[in-house]
Amino acid sequence: MVMKNLQELVEKAKNLKKMRVSVAVAQDVPVLKAIDEAYKAGIIDATLVGSQKEMEKIASQENIDLSKYEIVDEPEEENAVRKSVELVHDHHCDLLMKGKVHTSHLLHAVLDKNYNLRTGRTMNHVGVFEVPTYDRLLIITDAAMVIAPTLEQKVDSIYNAQKVAHVIGIDVPKVAVLGAVETVNPSMSATMEAALLAKMSDRKQITGAIVDGPFALDNAVSEEAAKHKGIESPVAGKADVLLVPDIEAGNILYKALVFIANGKLAGTILGARVPIVLTSRADSDETKLYSIALSALVAQE
Repeated sequence: MVMKNLQELVEKAKNLKKMRVSVAVAQDVPVLKAIDEAYKAGIIDATLVGSQKEMEKIASQENIDLSKYEIVDEPEEENAVRKSVELVHDHHCDLLMKGKVHTSHLLHAVLDKNYNLRTGRTMNHVGVFEVPTYDRLLIITDAAMVIAPTLEQKVDSIYNAQKVAHVIGIDVPKVAVLGAVETVNPSMSATMEAALLAKMSDRKQITGAIVDGPFALDNAVSEEAAKHKGIESPVAGKADVLLVPDIEAGNILYKALVFIANGKLAGTILGARVPIVLTSRADSDETKLYSIALSALVAQE
């Protein structure tokens, strides 16, 4: 069955093996609240790396029992980040989670060859959105990591998105490659690459998904809009995955869905040896909980 809402991620994760999460710079209110909820749901155990003094202060305010968790007291941010990544490298932890630290600082450590977390594939962000005005969950990639993806990186993004699609119950996802327009325009590189990806899908150079494009956003998510513009495609108006042209378009769409359309989100970074729970520092503890559940499920997919 295809999931209809993000709470189903939590329910599904409850029935699988409990994972251990390494939290980098854990002294953050939404992060600790999400970890506590995920622990209570039976999804994870956690190793909290960061300032123990600050964690204890938050725990006292939020009524969180820190004795349930392993704590590595490391007040210095850079050292905390490296220690949290090292715990994954040493197989002590199954997942990595961003705490109160800039994404770039965490990923710099992840990409360090000494920690052996690279796989040779592109690492990119995959988000699952639940929007009140939309009738199904929507997967969007990449809104948070790769700035201007190449054609090869977009292929990897499609494969990463497939893993998330499988978790929510979609065996063969329909992938819409987005641009500003639905026609191929040589002066708009996003439309040219979209056409190449569609042809690669036709010729089975990309497998496991139905890929088509270019699509403007309306044609990808609205069957009525696609019909009005005369677009005939198995993906038009029925997209499960939106592949955005660059991080600027993706991030604007991400924030619009959350802050204007009251959408909910689960996000993860895939392409490394383990999933990385990565959300915006402005995201709620609910979003972080869903993201933990998603990452745990992908790790066991």
